[in-house]
Amino acid sequence: MRVTQIELRNFRNYIHAGLSPDPRLTVLTGPNAQGKTNVLEALHLCCLGRSHRTAHDRELIAWGQERCSVKVAVRRSDGLHEAAVFLHRGDTKRKQVQVNGKQVARIGELMGHFHGILFSPEDLSIVKDGPGERRRFLDMELSQLRPVVFYALQRYARALSQRNNLLRELQKTPALRATLDAWDEQLAEAGVALVLHRRSYIEALAAQAQKNYAAIAGESEPLILRYCTQIDADGDQQALAALFLARLLKAREEDIRRGATSVGPHRDDLRLLLGGREVRVYGSQGQQRTVVLSLKLAELDVVRAERGENPVLLLDDVMSELDPYRRRQLVERIAGVQTIVTCTDPSDLGGAEPGAVYRVNAGTLTAQ
Repeated sequence: MRVTQIELRNFRNYIHAGLSPDPRLTVLTGPNAQGKTNVLEALHLCCLGRSHRTAHDRELIAWGQERCSVKVAVRRSDGLHEAAVFLHRGDTKRKQVQVNGKQVARIGELMGHFHGILFSPEDLSIVKDGPGERRRFLDMELSQLRPVVFYALQRYARALSQRNNLLRELQKTPALRATLDAWDEQLAEAGVALVLHRRSYIEALAAQAQKNYAAIAGESEPLILRYCTQIDADGDQQALAALFLARLLKAREEDIRRGATSVGPHRDDLRLLLGGREVRVYGSQGQQRTVVLSLKLAELDVVRAERGENPVLLLDDVMSELDPYRRRQLVERIAGVQTIVTCTDPSDLGGAEPGAVYRVNAGTLTAQ
């Protein structure tokens, strides 16, 4: 898979810009706050239909403009795919998505046409922050790799919201208690699908991340990924659903008292361990960075194995965060993967030879 063309209109600080990335390595260079990261954000928008930096789409529209658009052309093993996202500041329907020139009704139909893996300094939050960041890491990748997960997430979020609303209403109107069973069933159906997909993905990710960490760090302590879920029984979907329903029933009185659901994959976590100890608590800064790098490279490995082709790698100013040895390791392991990287100093590239270099200045792209 490779991006052949990117076009931005009124996106962030770009009024109109386009570039044709090299099949191997494309470098966006220039001072800070000129728009380098905005290009990667635009690509991410065409992968998942959302920014990785803000939940508010209107922030992506250039100041003083009413609408913006991002279009990406991608060459895959099965042919050319085109993805486009249009954002409108004032319209009732503020986001519109096109796939291969045709408007689609659901954002989920965008998933999988263009697969990008973004690696930025902020990804250290996967290790440092709480379970929510690790669930987000898993679900964003799974939504691209297996679009069915995106719809399961939507169904689960709706059922969870409705159940929580009902739990709070029950404190005032106990007669509604009988309706809880229906929401429990909907929550279990979508929740079990999430658990099964997360479990299988983490198993594949864990094997590759362990190999990557050993190669990069040169340490004997293995990196262990452990999926922590309340729906932890072995078995098929039916067995997991029965367990989920049983645990919801057991927690029902406490859930009613609290007005919130305490059981389900919205409470899952991904534990990251070195030598049996939590990397978040006991890992050094260098170990934490190496764990994140190992996870991102493992994403590449899993996508390649499951889809039969590489995704596109988006590196946002991460080279300067790595020591020279880890830069070289990263460069060696992404050979053959189309990579678009931002940096302020091309000497941070660890010896990689770019096929294309664009100078970024105040929302303009100039080929070097």
